[in-house]
Amino acid sequence: MTLLVIGGTGTLGRQIVRQALNEGFQVKCFVRSFNRAVFLKEWGAELIYGDLLVPESIPLALFGVSGIIDCSTSRPDDLSNIKLVDLKSKYILLESAIKAQVKRYIFFSILNHINNNNVPLIALKFMFECRLKISGLNYTIFYLPGFFQGLISQYAVPILDKKSIWITKESSSISYINTQDVAKITISSLSIKQFNNKSLPIVGNSSWTSLDIINLFERISGRRAQINKISIYLLKLLKNFLKFFQWTWNISERLAFIEILSTSDNFNAQMQEILYILKIDKRDVEELDIYFQEYFQRIMKKIKELNDQTLVSNKYIDQVKF
Repeated sequence: MTLLVIGGTGTLGRQIVRQALNEGFQVKCFVRSFNRAVFLKEWGAELIYGDLLVPESIPLALFGVSGIIDCSTSRPDDLSNIKLVDLKSKYILLESAIKAQVKRYIFFSILNHINNNNVPLIALKFMFECRLKISGLNYTIFYLPGFFQGLISQYAVPILDKKSIWITKESSSISYINTQDVAKITISSLSIKQFNNKSLPIVGNSSWTSLDIINLFERISGRRAQINKISIYLLKLLKNFLKFFQWTWNISERLAFIEILSTSDNFNAQMQEILYILKIDKRDVEELDIYFQEYFQRIMKKIKELNDQTLVSNKYIDQVKF
């Protein structure tokens, strides 16, 4: 089976590519920049030029492809192209897949999307889901919460660098998951009929609020976080004000995501069906505290190596001086 991965250089996409190659699939990656995606080629994937901002590049990329795994989404710093990337181009991709007689289409959406259609990106993903379900293609839609990897820059790095972390007084909790676990489940689903034409959540075992995560990393690292809380009322005013200026639309869209976390809706679910079908033990899904613990150990090991190198360099300099 030959897979075309859209968004293969992203946080989730690269894990999908790696897992598919490890499982023996032929993998093609739809990429805009060969230089940026060179690591995928080194892993064994074939790079195919394509750009969702250039829709005419889509049909040719599907030649010889039997399955599509769509990990793409608008970048947080490029939301001006959101409708083109996450709707218009996706429609063209879907129509091209139908004409190319692609046998399987896997799409990733956002957990709890029905209650948050006021966020443009979520609304566009929902619109595409509806089109995919009536396309006649054999599809699987996986609903995802947040990823472990995204928490590093959001929480771990500021704590280690002694910088402020801005949060709201949200009551929402999110069942974060490691992208490696998502990749394993996704690739395993390709050969199992029970996943045909299904929409299922992939989530972690535990749910976390922002304060939960901060407390966790403080405990693991032994460092205190500098927390600044912002009023949700002020956040809403800022979001609505920024809508009036075209150059701040992308900021307004991102603030809409933050506002979601201030509701009572929880971004978690149960994935017993997936665990049952794949015969996966719940304990095999990595926990956030284990992930953070390993991350901190790697960071401290790296710091020690750098300090040792500095000591050696200083000793060499002292020898030269004398």
